[in-house]
Amino acid sequence: MQFQPIYDDGKVLLPKIELNMASDQAIGIITDLKRKQLFINQLVDHSQYYIFRAGQNEYIRLTVEELIHFLIQVSESSERVASLLDYFTLKEERKVKIKDLSSSKRMYVTLLRVFFAHQPTLVLEEPYFYLEEEDRRHFKRILDDLSKQKQILMLTSNLEDAMISCDAIYRWNELGFHPLDIRDSEEDKQEAQEQDRANITLQKIYTKRNDKVILFDPPEVDYIESMDGSIVVHVDGESYTCALTLTELEQRLNHFGFFRCHRSYIVNLQKVREIITWTKNSYSLRLNTGKDAVVPLSRSKLQELKALLNI
Repeated sequence: MQFQPIYDDGKVLLPKIELNMASDQAIGIITDLKRKQLFINQLVDHSQYYIFRAGQNEYIRLTVEELIHFLIQVSESSERVASLLDYFTLKEERKVKIKDLSSSKRMYVTLLRVFFAHQPTLVLEEPYFYLEEEDRRHFKRILDDLSKQKQILMLTSNLEDAMISCDAIYRWNELGFHPLDIRDSEEDKQEAQEQDRANITLQKIYTKRNDKVILFDPPEVDYIESMDGSIVVHVDGESYTCALTLTELEQRLNHFGFFRCHRSYIVNLQKVREIITWTKNSYSLRLNTGKDAVVPLSRSKLQELKALLNI
């Protein structure tokens, strides 16, 4: 999958991208609305790409059962309505008109169109955004099954949504297009311990942004991330670079209630609102910040975190 660069006033909005996707792989791209539109505009071969757009409408006067019957006919599928109602977990809603469903269930039913797509690559814009927890889990199960036969590309602005189903995640913003390291700490050796150059308690976190030095008190920080070889400090929805390594920051912030929740993340435990369990090996932490943030939690760190939080 190749994308040609796009420029705006001499600035590169979309760099030249080449994604090598396996037939059983799901890739997530975290970006904003404008860049999502630029990306989708390049997918002109509709024999290869099925595109699901956020806010896509459905035939609201049909019942759920009638819609599935219609999709079977249009796609010339050999599936039976009854078996699909069971697979989609919609037996109780089969006689309900789509317009009378809850907003979450209505979006879930709309998303089921991807199941009938014949194209080898499914491109989904914000598929989880409008879904409540139960419908998220149902749709994740469907995507997991589809990913065994198709390539899935998810465009979203939410890291949590990308982590639900994606094997690899990229971030595309004004800094460029780069991969995020979402591997579990068990997959790699622990980052080498580095000697603390100053035997002092860190009172300020030294960061830079646009050539300006900005100092933060530790309680102000939401989480810290290792991203594309750089250390990024997140404060109230904004990001700042830091010259220290994650190991140095972990050592110095330990007494301020920070926790190394993943090989690439340190989180302020005072900001943690929820531990999310997606599967028995997949976890995230939702933070109580100005902008709802989610960071990964390594499987190997779960018990240590529970001990720290006395849960």
